[in-house]
Amino acid sequence: MAKRTHSASLPGPTGGWNARDSIADMAPTDARFLTNWFPSASDLVLRFGFTQWATGLGAQVETIANYAGGTTDSLFAWASTHVYDVTAGGAVGAAVVSGLTNARWQFVNMANGAGNWLIAVNGTDKLLNYDGTTWISVDGASAHAITGVTTSNLINVHLFKHRLWFVEKQTLNAWYLGVDAIAGAATIFPLGEIASEGGHLVAMGSWTIDAGSGVDDLLAFVTSKGQVIVYKGTDPSSASTWAVVGVWKLGSPVGYRCFMKYAGDLLLICQDGLLPMSSALQYSRINPEVALTNKIQTAASTAIDIYGSNNGWCLLYYPKNNMLFMNVPVSTGQQQQFVMNTITKSWCNFTGWAANCWELFQDEPYFGANGVVCKAWDTLSDNGNNINGSASQAFNYFGFRGQLKRWTLARPLIACNGIPAVQVGLDIDFEEQPIAPISTATGAAGAVWDAAVWDANVWGGDLSIYRSWQGVTGLGFCASIRMTAASAGKETHWLGTDITMELGDTL
Repeated sequence: MAKRTHSASLPGPTGGWNARDSIADMAPTDARFLTNWFPSASDLVLRFGFTQWATGLGAQVETIANYAGGTTDSLFAWASTHVYDVTAGGAVGAAVVSGLTNARWQFVNMANGAGNWLIAVNGTDKLLNYDGTTWISVDGASAHAITGVTTSNLINVHLFKHRLWFVEKQTLNAWYLGVDAIAGAATIFPLGEIASEGGHLVAMGSWTIDAGSGVDDLLAFVTSKGQVIVYKGTDPSSASTWAVVGVWKLGSPVGYRCFMKYAGDLLLICQDGLLPMSSALQYSRINPEVALTNKIQTAASTAIDIYGSNNGWCLLYYPKNNMLFMNVPVSTGQQQQFVMNTITKSWCNFTGWAANCWELFQDEPYFGANGVVCKAWDTLSDNGNNINGSASQAFNYFGFRGQLKRWTLARPLIACNGIPAVQVGLDIDFEEQPIAPISTATGAAGAVWDAAVWDANVWGGDLSIYRSWQGVTGLGFCASIRMTAASAGKETHWLGTDITMELGDTL
């Protein structure tokens, strides 16, 4: 039988990373892996890079905190036994706090009639209090003294309905201060009688729900055993204004930074993945599909199982680019991020950012790494180095499931402001083949303002569409398009791929 040539066009895998479904039964817009390609609603964007914002911190930066003042914001970084002011960037000066035990702190901002405050705890050192000018180590006899509890035993802090709440490490005790207070007598709030599975408290978070007559904020506690205990009310000392809503069982939380406010919802990193309280508590552990990580659940579960005890698990919502980052601390200096498009709920995986912690400062993402604080997604290179992306789209029979095929050519549709460096390859019949590394894209030859000749030179910076055919080889029934890219200084978008094949006999 004569061979027949056919062509097909596939959109880029905007459905994102699928680490759940069978590789033989994935949607054509999904990807078996998607590294450093962010799935926007319409295409794939080779991730942007980072620059070193602050340098000279001398050790792994494990906490970054944004002080939200009344008129100005400041950014602070904890490294080893010190705290540094990194607001201005560049080489840091002398530490603003020294003599600490470690750099793993939890913090919250609070404002009252006396000013704006940053409150931080780590379960080993005395509570730190910053008022925009002065750092104070707080105990029962210091300025802004807190009495009734040993402040060096406080491991987590949260602001709920005008009160500061604290978790006492390795206990089932929470503590709270008076309304709008940053000091004074702390009152114990024991949860041992309601936490039926024991363990210890890990974190607290605010959860906003529709209570029928309007929205209401609830206070959620999570224990090391995965019990979520939810309260409503304003005054925990009064039975008439404070009551337990319920107790639920979820997976054990991962790290002290496991909770994050997400619009009206509350997200939890736990052994079951990344869960929104609004749906997770309705199903407890019965329906795994409620997890935001459902589509990458195999990868998420594996990462949590292997690396769950490592420090560095946290979440960051980056609203300007509709991104939700879940930091995955593989090892020191080898972190990665699972990143979700908050509009489409599609996932990808970022590598090359050795982030120990994250913070949003003036609406931009920053992360702490070895001796530096870095500003992310602000440039088109990783501090001057290549950004390397790779992807493998779902296996596809291209409409001829029972026929043998020989693939010959592929044409990626790329939008780029330079000459893109991309390479296409194929995996055949569920077998993976590596693609050799490629070189960096070259720069766009653009004109210089006030020097070039008007209507004669070409102005650079705009995205252009590139449609170059590349030879591919493969003989089989189904194929997966593999895409690699390398770029330093180029904005690169993957729109889709055209492919040609010759059809053989039906076998």
